[in-house]
Amino acid sequence: MDMDIHRILEHLPHRYPFLLVDRVLELTPGQSIHAYKNVTINEPFFTGHFPHHPVMPGVLIMEALAQAAGILSFRTMDTRPTDDSVFYFVGIDNARFKKPVMPGDQLHLLVEIERQMRGIWKYKAAAKVEGEAVAEANLMCAQRELP
Repeated sequence: MDMDIHRILEHLPHRYPFLLVDRVLELTPGQSIHAYKNVTINEPFFTGHFPHHPVMPGVLIMEALAQAAGILSFRTMDTRPTDDSVFYFVGIDNARFKKPVMPGDQLHLLVEIERQMRGIWKYKAAAKVEGEAVAEANLMCAQRELP
């Protein structure tokens, strides 16, 4: 299932400058998602990271993977984000950064659901550029009701 930016905005509460998914190429509810982010020199973080050698921060690569995981989770539950709850990162294990991500790269986000129990989701996630791994991690997120 392909999702353009309009459908993505329906399934994520994030907005500019923190929306880090541009398109979903494939999504199988309950299983996996393949999305991407176009990395451009216009990203606000490049002004300071690093002006002489722009590199996408690793924490934002993890956030992009988590946002793809969020879309997958909402599609799996057949719901959409509301103002009553939020998905939080509760763990990142085995994070590895293999190559820098630079302006002009298309960052492919590949996420699989490993487990879901009582509002806690576990995922296996990998980011690739031109088919080559740039980052990977095991992510854990939890849905929490807001007061």
